[in-house]
Amino acid sequence: MTEPIPQPAGPGDRPPEARFAYDAHTWKEIAHLLTNLPVSIVGFVYTVTALSIGAGMTVTVIGLPLLALGLMGARQLGRLERARARAMLGVRVDEPSPLPWRRSGGFWPGLWQAVKDPVGWRTCLFTLIRMPWGVLTFTVTLTGLFVLWPVLAFVVRAMADVDRAMVRGLLSPSDELEKRIAELESDRGIVVDTAAADLRRIERDLHDGAQARLVNLAMGLGLAKEKLLEDPDAAASMVEEAHGEVKLALQELRDLARGIHPAVLTDRGLDAALSSVAARCTVPVAVTVDLEERPAPAIEGIAYFTVSELLQNVSKHSRARSASVEVWRSENRLFLQVRDDGVGGASLDGGTGMRGLADRLGAVDGLFVVDSPEGGPTTVTAELPWRDRSGTPAGKAPGKGASARGRR
Repeated sequence: MTEPIPQPAGPGDRPPEARFAYDAHTWKEIAHLLTNLPVSIVGFVYTVTALSIGAGMTVTVIGLPLLALGLMGARQLGRLERARARAMLGVRVDEPSPLPWRRSGGFWPGLWQAVKDPVGWRTCLFTLIRMPWGVLTFTVTLTGLFVLWPVLAFVVRAMADVDRAMVRGLLSPSDELEKRIAELESDRGIVVDTAAADLRRIERDLHDGAQARLVNLAMGLGLAKEKLLEDPDAAASMVEEAHGEVKLALQELRDLARGIHPAVLTDRGLDAALSSVAARCTVPVAVTVDLEERPAPAIEGIAYFTVSELLQNVSKHSRARSASVEVWRSENRLFLQVRDDGVGGASLDGGTGMRGLADRLGAVDGLFVVDSPEGGPTTVTAELPWRDRSGTPAGKAPGKGASARGRR
């Protein structure tokens, strides 16, 4: 019997190409665990040396600067560790905020900021903990490459997860704290810009209004004084005209003072002040103020001017037939809600007015919500922190029990 002649294998009969059993991600984790030892040694030696010298020299004048420099260097070690974890472990950790040197107020306050820097101290703790952990991970990973190959991927993943937890727990910034710092910095800028704009508005109103009328008044009285003996009738006419200028100047000063802080708000509170604003609106406005006590003057003023500007928008743009204003307190928040049955279409992007109100409320931890579909109606809800008349935040107190979203 003739044996079949072997045929060359076709493309479909070839075995798969030889490759490593582990994927690239596993090899990155192995590389990270193997480099833990040299990196941990460098970090441990640096931290022990810097803290020992800095703490030991605190009895001298150079102790605190050395300790501050050591902690600043620890920050850089943390930056390198975050970069290594990002490249080899895929851990995305935000960088902490830099030290606030410009806001520290001088060399010694800045030095104290560096000494009590929580980021630097947490990095030092990280480097101290990582020394024994680096020895362990290096030993297990190196040994496993020879004797634990079938299960090494699972062991490596478990140890890499511990590394990820360390990086996230000790080298990541406090999310809430960092966000709060960023918000406060932004809010401070908004408050400063708003105050500067208000000062410019007051200066412009005084210069173009009352000041100009008072200058005309002085000139008129000067001319009347010259004509008093020569032409008493003309002098009397000039005095009469000056009297009218005085009345107009007083009215403009009253309007300006009302724009700064109305007297009715100081004397009688939000209910009377908002009723006065509503009476000047071009559409009928129903005002409901349900407050058992008055909030702090600053919060009361913000609430007043918010409602005042919203009612001005109702008069100018809404084409509404009626509107309503509701003010109430729920626990430790003050709520304002302005509704109208106009054409709608209002938004925070529609102009500077709404956006300015939102920024002002955001600067004091408030909220500003606009619900205005095309065709109406429009509901604008503002929320402010409640502070009592002494200026301290109030605890939970009985209110109408409704939130901003619940009243919409």
